[in-house]
Amino acid sequence: MSEVKRSLNFIEQIIEEDLKSGYRKEELKFRFPPEPNGYLHIGHASSICLNFGLGEKYNAPVNLRFDDTNPIKEESEYVDAIKRDVEWLGFKWAKECYASDYFQQLYDWAVELITSGDAYVDSQASEEIADQKGTPTEPGKESPYRNRSVEENVELFEKMKNGETPEGAHVLRAKINMASPNMIMRDPVMYRCVHKSHHRTNDEWKIYPMYDWAHGESDFIESISHSFCTLEFLPHRELYNWFIEKISNPNDFKPKQREFARRNLSHTVVSKRKLLQLVQKGIVTSWDDPRMPTISGLRRRGYTPASIRNFAESIGVGKRENIIDVAHLEFCVREDLNKTAPRVMGVLDPVKLVITNYEEGKEEWLDAENNPEDENAGFRKVPFSREIYIEREDFKESANRKFFRLTLGKEVRLKNAYIIKGEEVIKDDNDNILEVHCTYDPKSKSGSGTEESLRKVKGTLHWVSVKHAFQAEIRLYDRLFSEEVPDADKERDFVDVINPDSLKVITGFLEPGLKDAEVLNHVQFQRIGYFCVDKDSTDEKKVFNRTVTLRDSWTKKAGK
Repeated sequence: MSEVKRSLNFIEQIIEEDLKSGYRKEELKFRFPPEPNGYLHIGHASSICLNFGLGEKYNAPVNLRFDDTNPIKEESEYVDAIKRDVEWLGFKWAKECYASDYFQQLYDWAVELITSGDAYVDSQASEEIADQKGTPTEPGKESPYRNRSVEENVELFEKMKNGETPEGAHVLRAKINMASPNMIMRDPVMYRCVHKSHHRTNDEWKIYPMYDWAHGESDFIESISHSFCTLEFLPHRELYNWFIEKISNPNDFKPKQREFARRNLSHTVVSKRKLLQLVQKGIVTSWDDPRMPTISGLRRRGYTPASIRNFAESIGVGKRENIIDVAHLEFCVREDLNKTAPRVMGVLDPVKLVITNYEEGKEEWLDAENNPEDENAGFRKVPFSREIYIEREDFKESANRKFFRLTLGKEVRLKNAYIIKGEEVIKDDNDNILEVHCTYDPKSKSGSGTEESLRKVKGTLHWVSVKHAFQAEIRLYDRLFSEEVPDADKERDFVDVINPDSLKVITGFLEPGLKDAEVLNHVQFQRIGYFCVDKDSTDEKKVFNRTVTLRDSWTKKAGK
């Protein structure tokens, strides 16, 4: 059967139309342009997959360009984290570029705009400039400094560059149209004075370009064919084109800006400013806390590159913003880990089970399948003995017919082992269960081929041998916020709806083979969920993070 061909999204349609109308395929060139002022989040992952995915589709280069024009918020730590994230997702960039590489060229072009009468130095305070912008229905007012002479503007701008003027004393503005219906075009600021060291240029510059000025010009310098931005930049497209027209020649190849809608994720926030607040207030431990929607946090939690790329592909790109249920992201990681994660046994809330007719001191090493979804995954050996742990919820003294786990007088199968029957409960003085005693059928060993081993019982339980199991710290992560849109209510602090159960730390008992698991190794604790080894693990103590439960329990809980 032939494979169903995927229809083109509107971004691909734009590119295909451009190719039909004169663009040459070898002229296609894309970029991913993060600002290094925080860690990338799941929204950025969609943009990464879009731009690099287009590069793969059209065999075109994709630049990784850091728009590092604000030394107040940008750090080398963020640059390094962004590069790790893009590489981890499986993408390679053609060139590593920085807007700061172009500071001299941008400055020279700004001087040209001053000389041609298209830019001027404004000496008003930022509040005054904002007040004079007008409204969408009322034109703005021209600055009293708008008609300074070219000579005075050039002199002042050079003093700004040399740090001879205080911060906030002057800005450079483009001279466009204070009556434009597009308020972005009402003499936007191009440069401001910032006397702070830059993570790459150190103290070389005392002025820094605004994003709108640096972004399009960087695209032009790098010969980017298509510059894809989120919808909030749609009003900026006119300015993007105006700036490029001013500094280019008529026959120059010019980049094209087009916009797509953000995809917001439920039960989280994706504003870097708000994510930074979570870190600074100690609500989470770091940018890569497994509850964070950052790519680093998702990686540490146990998400795979394939799951995030599949998520981005499945939600696609559109022209209208909407909220994607985080359950869909969880579905994507379940689907991927189901194919790849080894099945292991761990008991997180143990009760001891004693098999009274099993010989004391005896132990067996039983065959256990690693992954029924992967025929090449093979088998491993797991130890079995007289005393084992099972989950406390898997036993009831008495239960109705719908309870298919262990109860007195009924049989269940122990995974990869034997059929057992509940016989007796040992309790303390407060009626708490200390031990469950049972008997086993020695001829019912799984895989032995005996008639007894083929007997059908309705319940199968996971377990670990008390003698062989080791203790590990288990971090049970859940959604960070209890409401679908945490910052929807502008009258309320978004941190007021933090989910108090977003992290529970318990001790679990795991089969011994997991002692050798390495950081970021993925496993499925059978009947419980998917987990991975956290970087906090040591030789003495393993730490496992819950990536996701086996099934979506949140939606069911919310429904109640």
